[in-house]
Amino acid sequence: MMKKLGLRYQALLPLAFLHEGKPHNWHDLWRTWGWEPVVLLSLALSAFLYVRGVRRLWLEASVGRGTSKLEAACFIGGWLALFVALVSPLHPWGRVLFSAHMTQHEVLMLVAAPLFVLSRPLVPFLWALPLAWAREIGGWGKQRVVQAVWGALKNPLVAWAIHAVALWMWHTPALFDATIHSEWVHTLQHASFFFSALLFWWAVVHGPQGVMGYGAATLYMFTTSLHSGLLGALITFAASAWYPAYQTTTETWGLTPLEDQQLGGLIMWIPAGLVYIVAGLMLFAGWLRESETRALRREMKAEAMLKQG
Repeated sequence: MMKKLGLRYQALLPLAFLHEGKPHNWHDLWRTWGWEPVVLLSLALSAFLYVRGVRRLWLEASVGRGTSKLEAACFIGGWLALFVALVSPLHPWGRVLFSAHMTQHEVLMLVAAPLFVLSRPLVPFLWALPLAWAREIGGWGKQRVVQAVWGALKNPLVAWAIHAVALWMWHTPALFDATIHSEWVHTLQHASFFFSALLFWWAVVHGPQGVMGYGAATLYMFTTSLHSGLLGALITFAASAWYPAYQTTTETWGLTPLEDQQLGGLIMWIPAGLVYIVAGLMLFAGWLRESETRALRREMKAEAMLKQG
């Protein structure tokens, strides 16, 4: 009798997961999406404003002026990455597997954020607004308080520290588990990761130029790779599962809670670390080019002075 009840419970379990918006297996996964109104409205509004702004900008000037085709492609890529992270089945999957949740975070921080930074969407957004509104927003941006706050936040060291604190803080067991039990906390976590990553990538990519700027940006990128990799390694080699919220949700996916945690740690450690390393190498190449350009300028200046003498 008890055996029959157990089998009946197991048969009903997938339906319970699906009803709660939690996929139980691969078949359930593709029927479970993250249809959150705030997220959908934000994505729709951002897409509308960007398309409207780029259309107006290119009609006023010409295609590729003001916003290049590459920047437009970067915005599309970043928008699609946000859709994958926050709307696709990856989002509800993160409620049952820590490794899926970790993948979601890496898509937000290492795909969506840098692509949006490279797209420079502020100009198209302003062009999408009525002229009076755009001027009003431009006026706010010129205020001393706003300039001072933004100047402090976009300092590469400050942006690096904010992103590092967000990354380590949200991976403490208590806060991470809270995201599974509260959608508001979950939203706050995603916002912290995404906006701190936006700030970090903006400060590194569009920060101070020249030899010192490239050198500092390279250092910040490699140190981010180190500390995020360290966190990933700690999660991977932990002797026990850290996150109680996943103790009862991994079995139907063929994983123990510890194996799921180890997989999530590896995702943060290896693939994510490679993204930072590649970006750091690109900045290092820029640093070498800038140093070579300066050396050539000094040589040319010295030769000109000798000719004059």
